[in-house]
Amino acid sequence: MDRLKGKIALVTGGSRGIGEAIVIRLAEEGAHVAINFTSNSSRDKAEAVAQQARQSGVNAIVVQADVGNKEQVERMFAAVEEQLGSVEILVNNAGIAPFEPFMKVTEETWDRTYNTNVKSVFMCSQRAAASMIERSSGKIVNVLSTASLVVTSPVIPHYQSSKAAAHMLTKGMAIELGKFGINVNAVGPSTVDTDMCTDFLADDRIRAMEIEANPMKRLGTARQIGDAVVFLASDEAMQINGHLLMVDGGLTVKAAQPEDHMDRN
Repeated sequence: MDRLKGKIALVTGGSRGIGEAIVIRLAEEGAHVAINFTSNSSRDKAEAVAQQARQSGVNAIVVQADVGNKEQVERMFAAVEEQLGSVEILVNNAGIAPFEPFMKVTEETWDRTYNTNVKSVFMCSQRAAASMIERSSGKIVNVLSTASLVVTSPVIPHYQSSKAAAHMLTKGMAIELGKFGINVNAVGPSTVDTDMCTDFLADDRIRAMEIEANPMKRLGTARQIGDAVVFLASDEAMQINGHLLMVDGGLTVKAAQPEDHMDRN
């Protein structure tokens, strides 16, 4: 349980859901963690996650920042460097998925989605890479989605395109930063039962459809995503670069088929 012992990790959007699980897994593996949160309403949640992480015997701090804002990103990194040290593991987890059909997506929704899901990945990675290049080592892990590869819903085209953009950004960074000893990879969750999906999964019919559509016949868990992030952040993944590790039960490798195709012997 010491695969990341003594490493300094920063997790954006780390106060809840998948981000919280990633923080806890990094801490369990010995990493000191900085937990980013955006609004004052999330501070108590972030502090609770930090307290839980400290139970693993590591240092944990909370840092408030809108990761789609360059000045706030700079202040966030400065605070982490002052309190913990230079970031050695960056997990770009912050993300939003407002449900709106294409013809109702507003410019404000589009910009907010891209600021959070793409621009933040660019700015946080660029800032982290500056010190990683000096050390000739570092790990950047982006939390993407099945929507990076396939259309997952007819009412989130802005989200899907943002996650596809972040996927290509992951590949581009991997090529450019690899020569400096920096691994850039991503994980792609399918539907995970977290507070981000509470309203969506509250409908028993939709929950049943999500489970039935997955080859494993179950929803993913936040901890499973944390496990994948730990692997990509560890020395075990030193030769993995530019890869999107799907944690989706095989959902994105299965084409939609009529039921009789699946049942026929």
